[in-house]
Amino acid sequence: MRVLIIDDEKLLVKGLRKSLEQEGFQVSVAYDGQEGLEVFKEGEYNFVILDLMLPRLDGISVCRNIRQYSDVPIIMLTAKDGDIDKILGLELGADDYMTKPFNTRELIARIRAITRRLEKIEKGHEIKNNIYESGNLKVDVESRVVYKSGVEVELTPKEFDILELLIRRKGRVFSREKIFELIWNEPCLDTRTIDVHVKNLREKLKEPDSERTVIETKWGVGYYFRRD
Repeated sequence: MRVLIIDDEKLLVKGLRKSLEQEGFQVSVAYDGQEGLEVFKEGEYNFVILDLMLPRLDGISVCRNIRQYSDVPIIMLTAKDGDIDKILGLELGADDYMTKPFNTRELIARIRAITRRLEKIEKGHEIKNNIYESGNLKVDVESRVVYKSGVEVELTPKEFDILELLIRRKGRVFSREKIFELIWNEPCLDTRTIDVHVKNLREKLKEPDSERTVIETKWGVGYYFRRD
């Protein structure tokens, strides 16, 4: 699991990073809000630990920005103990909240608990028995067959791979480079390859006389499968 820590207290970050890495996590760090957003957009992270009080860009703004295109789990940290800060952070999309100083073992336990809960939700509500269904779309992951309004849609192998990737991480934005690396298993040499595949997917999956598409673009970032 890849974790991003965004906090300007370097001693705290150093100790937290060491503890997380001892538990098998891969850890990246950023020491201000703007840097944190840039690091987050450049990588693929399973969890974010986010301080409320940050230089350049505060934690509330970072959380709000991340939630515009990602549902990655976020635990917010703060030296404040006021209810208003906690409520604001949670309303903006944070999954949990801890007040400094905190017990590192408790933080790790919360990370694991949130991850288990989200994995259970994903398995229970997104793909059941290797079948994904939403609206007029049905995707049989095991048989690699797609139906639109009951009619089979012919996809190329790579088109199906991209569709399955986005469905399994519904709402999560993937950069063109990351999609290429995950599907082709090699460094991305030309992002236009992904643009062409996504364009074809959109054409094949959209309803007649409708411009609405299940695969959305987050401008300047990448593509994601739309949440209903």
